[in-house]
Amino acid sequence: MYKTKEIAALVGLHPNTVRIYEEWGFISPVPRQANGYRIYSNTHLFQLKVARTLFRCEIVQGDIRKKAREIVYACGKEDFTKAEQLTIYYLTNLEHEYNHALSATKVVEKWLKEDSTVSSCTYSRKEVALLLDITPETVRNWERNGLITVPRLYNGKRVYGERELEQLRVIRSLRSAHYSINAILRLLRRIQQPSPDIIAILNTPTDEEDIVSVTDQLGKSLLDAIADAKDTLDLLHEKTTFQKR
Repeated sequence: MYKTKEIAALVGLHPNTVRIYEEWGFISPVPRQANGYRIYSNTHLFQLKVARTLFRCEIVQGDIRKKAREIVYACGKEDFTKAEQLTIYYLTNLEHEYNHALSATKVVEKWLKEDSTVSSCTYSRKEVALLLDITPETVRNWERNGLITVPRLYNGKRVYGERELEQLRVIRSLRSAHYSINAILRLLRRIQQPSPDIIAILNTPTDEEDIVSVTDQLGKSLLDAIADAKDTLDLLHEKTTFQKR
């Protein structure tokens, strides 16, 4: 039996966080003593360990965070078999996201190796958006964020050539893999280095980046989340195996 401060110390959380986790249903309802103090069991300790492990990595792109919460909610209901099944599904999704992120870097490598001969074909913003199956506003947003500079005609109208089209295709691939605008901008600024390490550049923020999010180092964050999911699966497998005895 544990008091709030004791169980919080065991899992490395603030006591207020433990209380919030109970309020959110991350752990089972906690009985009170006559004086109102909470008394936690070993089941609560296990539930908190699962939550702490899954939330170590602050990865938030897509619905990854939602899937992690579903596992914790299942633990809060003491349905550890369901939590184990959800964790297997969660891990599979994380590995898919990581492979998708790696595949996007292959598009960059192909782009760097391609013949840079300039074609006479030109396109409007609407036309390149249609070719890439994105909206013109998305293209405009990438321009505003400095991901691409588009030449203009004498009348000020932007004109996209094959070079710009291919660069937009690379940007689209990286964004679809959930790389952040900052990470892509960092890559495009350093891409002309001799033999650039594309994955390292995408996952290593520079000192000039004041605010860094998890998707600014997506590959590392996904690998951290995969490791946490495997640790969670080990915890749950041990729990469900013990319950079946």
